[in-house]
Amino acid sequence: MKAAATSFAAGVLFAIGLGVSGMTQPDKVTSFLDLFGAWDASLAFVMVGAIAVYAVLHRLIARRTGPLFDTRFHLPTRKDLDSRLILGASVFGMGWGLAGYCPGPGLVSAAAGGLSAVAFVASMALGMKLEQVVSQWLTRAREPRDDAASHAPSR
Repeated sequence: MKAAATSFAAGVLFAIGLGVSGMTQPDKVTSFLDLFGAWDASLAFVMVGAIAVYAVLHRLIARRTGPLFDTRFHLPTRKDLDSRLILGASVFGMGWGLAGYCPGPGLVSAAAGGLSAVAFVASMALGMKLEQVVSQWLTRAREPRDDAASHAPSR
């Protein structure tokens, strides 16, 4: 129960931070990406602030023997780049640049009733489901087939 409450509190704090910084407004993101137009550097300042907080807290947390509300830290172990990661990052970046939302700000804006954010979140959910279906289909297609036709005697 403590882990769920802590996760909820962190999510609320993140949502408040996104709202206060204006990062739930797609115009802020698209203005940041418009290097040769009306460039807005505020997203860069938000990122630098987040990196600074992370750098300090990561060092403090890494010294602990374990997390407060779990039996172990859950850190990524893979370090390779594969086609799924590169394709996913590319699709994420294109969607972020076109819509001005990434998942966190999109959810916060949708919860606040923004119609474009609701459309973004619905599209994101559909895309996630589509990726799941395609991945399962590709996994099944790669599996060796063990059907009766492969065991039929040849003439």
